[in-house]
Amino acid sequence: MTTSSHPKAIEVTAVAHFIEEQSSIEADRYVFAYHITIRNIGSASAQLLGRHWIITDAGGAVQEVEGSGVIGKQPLLKPGEAFEYTSGCTIATPVGTMKGRYQMVGEDGGHFDADIPEFTLAMPRTLH
Repeated sequence: MTTSSHPKAIEVTAVAHFIEEQSSIEADRYVFAYHITIRNIGSASAQLLGRHWIITDAGGAVQEVEGSGVIGKQPLLKPGEAFEYTSGCTIATPVGTMKGRYQMVGEDGGHFDADIPEFTLAMPRTLH
């Protein structure tokens, strides 16, 4: 875990929700929304350039998603600032996980990764 004493410290939190009305159990289509908060807890500004997600379903199928920015944006976060967004994914099982990293660039021009800790995607009443 990166500490706030490092100038390039980015904290990422995620909350996932099952979207029942867009899902189809019969078609093995489980849709989840996830809300991400990216907070700059360091002492220098940093800009999010890209993302790399690893989405794994309960059957072991892996989807990798890479791209520039998030929701069409490349937010610049000054120390203490946060950027929040909501996106979604579809998997073939009622339970899965997501993790990844954001590619960042600091105000000094140095590139670094901000880890996205693994979080669970779960249809209600499937985990005990």
